[in-house]
Amino acid sequence: MDEYLTRLASAEPVPGGGSAAMIVAGAACALVAMVARIAKNGELAQRADALRARAIEQSRRDERAFERVMATRGDERQAALTEAAEVPLEGMQIALDALHLSANALALGNINLVSDAGCAAEFAHAGLLGCAYNVKINHRFMRDAAKVAAQRATLERIEREATSLASSLRKAVNEALQSKSKNG
Repeated sequence: MDEYLTRLASAEPVPGGGSAAMIVAGAACALVAMVARIAKNGELAQRADALRARAIEQSRRDERAFERVMATRGDERQAALTEAAEVPLEGMQIALDALHLSANALALGNINLVSDAGCAAEFAHAGLLGCAYNVKINHRFMRDAAKVAAQRATLERIEREATSLASSLRKAVNEALQSKSKNG
């Protein structure tokens, strides 16, 4: 992790925000897996582990896509920009899936793990928003208006679903954390 963060902090443009957003989504998945394992829910833990692996691979894909943008010109750059927008758009879906898994972790009902499930939800949502920024920045340079419009429609659908789910999870976590402990 330190090596990745050192690379992220460097003056090099890669890794950047899109890659980091997927690392954050991967951290959400890792927390879900931890909550699931403590709560003895192996199926949820396995789903979270598989999604974490996808998030980490998506982080690498984002780096490669941006490197391709930097290495190309003209029409080739337009193709690279399309890919550089598609990769974080796919990352948004991964982060949304992580947000849903966070809801599943919260639904396990272990009061001692509510803050961990809440952190997972916040990380998943932050990863999703970070990916959205990276889709949008690439749209600024893309000339294919139809492709931009199609990607924007998907982006907006995912953002709406995520915002609603994150809000309801935030409310549930805060309510659980404010309720008096049965043991206290």
